[in-house]
Amino acid sequence: MKVASNLEKILTGGHFAATGEMGPPKSANGDVIRRKAGLLQGHVDAVNITDNQTAIVRMSSISVATMLLQVGLEPIIQMTCRDRNRLAIQADLLGASALGIRNLLCLTGDHVSFGNHKTARGVHDLDSVQLLDMVRTMRDDKKFACGEEMDVEPRFFIGAAENPFADPFEYRPLRLAKKAAAGADFVQTQLIYNVDKFGEFMKRVCDLGIHEKCYILAGVGPIKSIGMARYMQASVPGMDVPEDIIARLRGVPKDQVRKEGIKQCAEIIQQVREMPGVAGVHVMAIEWEEAVPEIMELAGLAPRPKV
Repeated sequence: MKVASNLEKILTGGHFAATGEMGPPKSANGDVIRRKAGLLQGHVDAVNITDNQTAIVRMSSISVATMLLQVGLEPIIQMTCRDRNRLAIQADLLGASALGIRNLLCLTGDHVSFGNHKTARGVHDLDSVQLLDMVRTMRDDKKFACGEEMDVEPRFFIGAAENPFADPFEYRPLRLAKKAAAGADFVQTQLIYNVDKFGEFMKRVCDLGIHEKCYILAGVGPIKSIGMARYMQASVPGMDVPEDIIARLRGVPKDQVRKEGIKQCAEIIQQVREMPGVAGVHVMAIEWEEAVPEIMELAGLAPRPKV
């Protein structure tokens, strides 16, 4: 094993992994983190802490991760290329590793035009593939991006993200191959609602042998409302929400839509679990962490293995 994080142990041990996600608050209120941690504790193997998601200022991912370590919940910090140059990224990663954080997800980051500081300047000193390569070099070669050697290297189980549904579809597996070659140990995908299309993506991934180079976690999440489904369908780039998903939600009473969304999510987990090359799921219950325990139970992923 590379760093012996809980997530790495789960995956290398042959268990079907389950990670969750937590959005930090737009304030300095630590109670929000402690409440969300309590909802996810024991139901997932590790938790992503988003890094100024959708380019909106939020509590630091590294700070939140440190709070999770204090309550015994394993974090995965996200690091975007949007907000920092390579000096700041490397400095933050050295600090995060020294604090005991062992999992990292490397991202480009949403464009500042989506956020609440639209006149901010995106940095983008690196792209996500270059970031992966830089972190791998720091960990495995004990070298900074400039080539200078370091005494004590940061130790991370390195992750990347991939969207199986963005155009051009045929390019997505090749892009994933670049990330695996750059240093990704695991990959978390965009939310999956079009299971058949994701199955085709995974077939191409397996044909290229990428699933043997990194662990692939399928992104899943419950839909709260028909309005949310329509918004994702029409306004979120790279999202594929088929009409039959929405029709099913329309087929239940309004007060049962959330429960039906939870059932849909659990069923999608069961479907992707049967696909060759899928090593786990990444559950994104955005601002609805309360749904995660029920999803895991319905999907047959509870209790989580102890390693």
